[in-house]
Amino acid sequence: MVSGLSELRFLTVAEVADMMRVSRMTVYRMIHSGELPAIRFGRSFRVPESAVQTAVDTHIADAG
Repeated sequence: MVSGLSELRFLTVAEVADMMRVSRMTVYRMIHSGELPAIRFGRSFRVPESAVQTAVDTHIADAG
């Protein structure tokens, strides 16, 4: 668990899409399905960087 917000890094949907090499729509689908946790700020979403790593690790484990 992260001890403070100063250590927590949030990414935009576009940044997550670039990191995962998928479209922004795919990231939005993952958020809305609950597969990728996100926080909504106004009209935009922010995804904790640690959640992206967890999602990638989970998909790699499922594929293997």
